Amino acid sequence: MARKLTAGDPPTEVFRALSDPIRWSIIVQMAQVDELACITLEDTLPVSKPTISYHTKILQNAGLISTRKAGRNYYYSLRRDVLKDLLEGLWELAPTPRPVVGTENGAVQTGRRKKRQDSASIAAAISRQREASDDIEEVAVLTW
Repeated sequence: MARKLTAGDPPTEVFRALSDPIRWSIIVQMAQVDELACITLEDTLPVSKPTISYHTKILQNAGLISTRKAGRNYYYSLRRDVLKDLLEGLWELAPTPRPVVGTENGAVQTGRRKKRQDSASIAAAISRQREASDDIEEVAVLTW
């Protein structure tokens, strides 16, 4: 269940932890795997081992990651449930239709159902699409 975001209990610690570029890089790397070894961070980040330890401690205190020690090695895991709860709480502050990624060609749908159309209106819509597609020379899709 999503944690209620209130004025008395804001998620400032989480946002503060995510605001640093090094910590954001750590979160992005953890999001790509189930568990990330500290040695991987030492190879991918432009900071020293003590600085990595400092940043991971902040992320852990914010509740964004969990740490597991095996021998002399540390392994980090992203707490996806915390991020999910945070996003759910943010959506509750601004309740608008949420975008849902459709299964057809990566199209984005708003989550609303289209009204049923009769065959004449479907034929007219296809005709308009064909006319519009004749005018289009090139389409570029930008994603990031």
